[in-house]
Amino acid sequence: MSPPPASPLLPVGEAIARILADATPVEAETVPVGRAAGRTLAADLRALRTQPPFTTSAMDGYAVRSQDVAQAPVSLRLVGISAAGHGHRGPLGPGEAIRILTGAPMPEGADTVVIQEDAEVSGDTVRLGQGNPPGRHVRGAGLDFREGDLLLTAGTRLDGQRVALAAAGGHPTLPLRRRPRVAVLATGDELVRPGEPAAWDQIVASNGLALAAMAEESGAEAIDLGIAGDRFADLEAAIERARDARADLLVTLGGASVGDHDLVQSALVRQGLSLGFWRVAIRPGKPLMHGRLGPMAVLGLPGNPVSSVVCGLVFVRPLVAALLGDPRAGDDRSEPALLGRDLPANDGRQDYMRARLDLSPERLPVVHPDAKQDSSMLSVLATAEALLIRPPHAPAARAGAPCRILRLDRKA
Repeated sequence: MSPPPASPLLPVGEAIARILADATPVEAETVPVGRAAGRTLAADLRALRTQPPFTTSAMDGYAVRSQDVAQAPVSLRLVGISAAGHGHRGPLGPGEAIRILTGAPMPEGADTVVIQEDAEVSGDTVRLGQGNPPGRHVRGAGLDFREGDLLLTAGTRLDGQRVALAAAGGHPTLPLRRRPRVAVLATGDELVRPGEPAAWDQIVASNGLALAAMAEESGAEAIDLGIAGDRFADLEAAIERARDARADLLVTLGGASVGDHDLVQSALVRQGLSLGFWRVAIRPGKPLMHGRLGPMAVLGLPGNPVSSVVCGLVFVRPLVAALLGDPRAGDDRSEPALLGRDLPANDGRQDYMRARLDLSPERLPVVHPDAKQDSSMLSVLATAEALLIRPPHAPAARAGAPCRILRLDRKA
C-alpha cells in the first residue's frame, strides 16, 4: 500500500497542537508517598493537617512572657523544659521561664523566646540580659499551611521537595498518573544493535536509545521493540508486540518517508492506522508522521539520529507530558537569547540549530550555532547546550540580534 500523496508541510505549532489535542491522560493509581518521586499528580492535593500543628520555638533558648522581660536584665524562675516530641504541659506563670529547644511546643502563656546566648543559668534561676517583643523567635501554628490548604495541583511532577510537602501534609499515599508506556521501534536493514557485528554497509542503531531515555526522563516507561528490517512481516510483528505491551505511544524511527524501503507508514496503515498528518515544516525532521492505531498513539520520526532526537524534544516530550495530565504540556518552552554570529535568511521550514551558549548573569544568553548542522552528526548534538530556533522565512540576522532557544537541560 503506497503512502498518501505529499501535502503542504504542516507548521510546527499546528503539528504540536494536533498531537496534544489527540492525547488523553492515562489513568491514575495510588502510590505510597515514599515511591512518588518523579511521578505526576493525578488530582489536586490538599493538606490533611496543619503545619506546624502548634506554636513552636524557632531557636534554642527560654520561653517567657514578653511583659516579664520588658525591663531586662531580669531573673526568672526555671520551671521546666520543652523539647521536640516532649513538650511542657501546663501554663507559664508570671516570673517563670521554660527552657525550650528548636521545634518544641511553646508553653501556654509564653509569647516570646529569649535565645540562650542572652541567658545565664544558676540553679533554678535564669538571668536574661535582653528583652523581646511578643512573637520573637516563635513560629505560629499553621505558619507553613493549614488543614484544607491547596498544596499541589494536578499535573505537578513530584521532586524531593514536593514529596516532602505532600508527606508533611499528612498523605501516606498519593493519586498519581501511571507511567505512560512508550514503545520505541528502530527500523531498517542497515541497523545493528550496539556490540553486534556490523557488515560494511551497516551502522549501529543509536537513536532508539536516545528516545527511550527521553521517554524515561519525561516520566514514561520505555519499551524497547528492537530493530525491524525493511519487510512488512518484520514491521507488522513489531507493531503487534507494541499492542501486546499495551503501549500508549508507539514511536517508530526511520522508514516514514517515501523511498523504496520506507515501509513503516504503509505497514501501519495495513494494521489499521488512522493517519493524522504526515510531513512537518521542520529542519531537521520533515518526514514526521502522527496517527492513531486504536488506543495507541503513533509518532513516526525520521531515521537520521539528530532528526529523531530533535523531533523527540519538540514532539515526544510534550506528548508524554499530556499523557501524564500536565496542563502545561503545550506551553512554549523556548526562551530569549542573542545571536553570537551572523545568519543567512531561512527558508520555509522552522530550523532547530545545534548550538552552544555563553552565559552571563547581566545579560541574555549568547547562542553560537555550530557550523556543522548535518542531521547525522551526533557528535555535534552531544556537545550542544541548546537548539537555536529559526522561524520559517526568517530574514538574515546579524550577531547580537534577538532570537529564541530551546535549552537541552544538560545535567553535566
